[in-house]
Amino acid sequence: MKTAPMKTVCLHGAESTGKSVLCERFLVTRGWPFVPEYGRTYCEQHGIDLSMTDLLVIAEGQARANRRAVEDDDTPPVLVLDTDQLMTAAWAQMLFGEVPEQLLAYPKADLYLLFEPDVPWREDGTRFFGADDTRARFAALAEEMLVRSGVPFVRITGSWQEREAAAVAAIERLL
Repeated sequence: MKTAPMKTVCLHGAESTGKSVLCERFLVTRGWPFVPEYGRTYCEQHGIDLSMTDLLVIAEGQARANRRAVEDDDTPPVLVLDTDQLMTAAWAQMLFGEVPEQLLAYPKADLYLLFEPDVPWREDGTRFFGADDTRARFAALAEEMLVRSGVPFVRITGSWQEREAAAVAAIERLL
């Protein structure tokens, strides 16, 4: 088993802010591997009528995927996580008004990139919060989970090109 990658970076924030798209771009343009969002696959298979139990299953599925990627012998110095359990905690707060402590107890990334909802919403069949007010509330809860956990984060805003440039710069500073 190989030692953990030099650094892990988690993309975090409200839906439809470019996180998954950037994961794919980082792989193609930088060679930075990423761990996909387990919750998306789960919702595509089981639907979007989620319970707290579903969120806990999603959190554990993401944790397994993240652990496997960290243990991969071919992992370069940075591993990008499309999401982690702090985002699941934001979902729990948004959907059910509470956050199970176990969602806050999972390992944390070395850096979080917090994506602001200042780009157009795009529906894809698995998204919930497209209205401006609910999108803003969800974004605030996502940030609250980072602050509550005391993890380092960099805010990512602007056009798609500005987001990519800011995210790359933040990761390169971390490295």
